[in-house]
Amino acid sequence: MIKIKEAVIVEGKYDKIKLSGLIDAPIIETNGFRIFKDKEKAALLKALANTNGIIILTDSDSAGFVIRSHIKGIVGSGRVINAYIPEILGKEKRKSQPSKEGFLGVEGVNDEYIINALKSCGATLVDKANEKPQKKITKTDLYNAGLTGRENSALLRQKLLKKLNLPKYITANALLEILNCLIPYDEFWELMEKL
Repeated sequence: MIKIKEAVIVEGKYDKIKLSGLIDAPIIETNGFRIFKDKEKAALLKALANTNGIIILTDSDSAGFVIRSHIKGIVGSGRVINAYIPEILGKEKRKSQPSKEGFLGVEGVNDEYIINALKSCGATLVDKANEKPQKKITKTDLYNAGLTGRENSALLRQKLLKKLNLPKYITANALLEILNCLIPYDEFWELMEKL
């Protein structure tokens, strides 16, 4: 398993499942074309691109390239790296027939293709032996910080979202995922003290 600094963006849940066994990095799924209407996800991608950067790893079909292009438009000047899998004819095991264009998607290609794509695209590989484990922000931390379960939680959450330039309709669960991708544990508490 390789550790990557950037978040890896994939199309669907089966791609995410495949990658979670190969890499240690935030893996965000676009849910296919739903990314075009998902303002919460768009804000997350933009925030990730402007902090650690993102790697787009979509299928090598026309739909994958449309999604890839849309993501680049969303994030603007953020750091975007493109990783590509080869066009291999075939069908995924879970499907009864091949995709429209007949190519394997991220979930269907061999692990080596994915690892090679990520290593060769310019991903920032992290040496796990020399890295200190990062403490994760938990739901309990959100509660203790006053962001959930309290009388003024909604107001405080709105202040935090505004400070992070994120949309105001992000749920507490989505906020937890975003915070763990964007800021280290200690910086979270420093930010909360300022609010």
